[in-house]
Amino acid sequence: MGRGSGGADGTGAVGGFVVGERDFERDGRPVRLLSGALHYFRVHEAQWGHRLAMLRAMGLNCVETYVPWNLHEPRPGGYRDPDALGRFLDAVSAAGLMALVRPGPYICAEWENGGLPHWLTGPLGRRVRTRDRAYLRAVDAWFGRLLPQVVARQYDRGGPVVMVQAENEYGSYGSDAAYLAHMVDLLRGLGVTVPLFTSDGPEDHMLTGGSVPGVLATANFGSGAREAFAVLRRHQPRGPLMCMEFWCGWFSHWGEAPVARPPEEAAEALREILECGASVNVYMAHGGTNFGGWAGANRAGELHDGALQPTVTSYDYDAPLDERGRPTEKFRLFREVLAAHSPGPLPALPEPPPVLAAPVRADPAGWAPLADVLEALGGPEVASGVPPTFEELDVDRGLVRYRFEVPGPRGPFPLRVTGLRDLAVTYVDGVRGPTLSEEEAEIGAAVAGPATVELWVESLGRVNYGPRLGEAKGITGGVLHERQYLHGVRARGLRLDALEDAAAVRRVPFRDAAEGAPGEGKPGLHRFTLTVPAPGDATLELPGWARGFAWINGFCLGRYWAAGPQRSLYVPGPVLRAGSNELLLLELEGAPAGEGERAGAPRLMP
Repeated sequence: MGRGSGGADGTGAVGGFVVGERDFERDGRPVRLLSGALHYFRVHEAQWGHRLAMLRAMGLNCVETYVPWNLHEPRPGGYRDPDALGRFLDAVSAAGLMALVRPGPYICAEWENGGLPHWLTGPLGRRVRTRDRAYLRAVDAWFGRLLPQVVARQYDRGGPVVMVQAENEYGSYGSDAAYLAHMVDLLRGLGVTVPLFTSDGPEDHMLTGGSVPGVLATANFGSGAREAFAVLRRHQPRGPLMCMEFWCGWFSHWGEAPVARPPEEAAEALREILECGASVNVYMAHGGTNFGGWAGANRAGELHDGALQPTVTSYDYDAPLDERGRPTEKFRLFREVLAAHSPGPLPALPEPPPVLAAPVRADPAGWAPLADVLEALGGPEVASGVPPTFEELDVDRGLVRYRFEVPGPRGPFPLRVTGLRDLAVTYVDGVRGPTLSEEEAEIGAAVAGPATVELWVESLGRVNYGPRLGEAKGITGGVLHERQYLHGVRARGLRLDALEDAAAVRRVPFRDAAEGAPGEGKPGLHRFTLTVPAPGDATLELPGWARGFAWINGFCLGRYWAAGPQRSLYVPGPVLRAGSNELLLLELEGAPAGEGERAGAPRLMP
């Protein structure tokens, strides 16, 4: 078993946390980890304290978080708030909790690309998560930037971090033992002294592929604890048992029925884990939200290689704490189960965050067509023989306009896109055509030449799990007119983060939102004003709007889509301010048209 250093070391340490022959030991005494997953990047920072206090009130003594590499390094060497993890761990310490850190580099988590940066998976493809030298150089550099804030907050230095994960569910993906050994050596070399662990499904092929000799193996499952731990014991005869991901709920996909798990059933599964004498990490204790359009996607089928299944913006997960941090019936039942394993009375629930006092209807303030938005905020236009991918255009989240010329004179033929990921709104000589998808990628009405064809392609989220991890977005094949490729394309990308820059957004030539606004019924960037008496948690309702992204005061709430099942977007109270607030909707299909309520005026609801 891996062991952390114990005792004082001259750096303010209060003791040690180690993996014993049977139990975890903290300061020389057995301790059971009662942990809950809470991802700092899915919760507004101003609300971390409340959510952590709720975890303590549920009966937990520990919190677990992933770290999304692509969020913090959106461009090579260009870091974005890379010290957020350290601030979160300080909040964990202030809340009186221990911490489990799962730094990746791959995290799954239903997160875009499983947390891997697009600028890495684009050129490397299937070489990621292996011993490939180019991949390891990038990982080493990122961990060199990230890990010091973990190392400084380890338990043996007086901080909350008691264990750190080496990679993540690797047995579900690969079998490169040399890569896993590199990750362990890297973590130790960067100063991680607390115990390391791996986590995999309780199946022989997953545990053999994902375990590392001398490192604690843990199991991920949602039920059947006794059977799962029996499999784990075949691979690891000694050491504490732990379910690193107890799936108490599940996530949902766009266009599919929402997923829920009965509270009573989940509470009984938790009880069984604890009756086995095991430690547990409730996944998720509080799911939060895929802000910023960072939701990932899955592939259907038993082998995860089928149709794309994009994940919704809400990461509520049917967790004990709902998306807004409110206790549910599942919270109440889990609290009863966990109270039996608490050394004393559980803390009282903290005061809930303020809620918006009354509905607020948005007032139109301007509109700009997509072409004008792209001109003002897009990247450089690239001319190429074949369509460049999103990765080649440096677009992580967002859309790309591909423009082709059909030569002529020639008769009408079907126009087909191969390797389309994921949706394409089509125009032929400026006339709107169908929206194409991976499964239906042909313009049904034949196209004659000469003609100009525009394809506005949107990514619905990169795959976060399975063998198709890291696949490219955009047009990854070509455009065929009959059997002939259309060579010669102009492509220009629009990244979502361009709309977070207030100064950049001011460059967009918005048209006046007078009566009979020109943007009615059309795609484009729609601007509104929300007048709020006092900020508080709210939901944004968008009746009649088809598909796009929403920002309030530069904060991206995420994707909305009439396909459901999600019908509104969560708005954290700290995003709002008293008085005037700006709402932006990047509508990609077509805004509502009409008068009054039929116009689909966005509104905030308590």
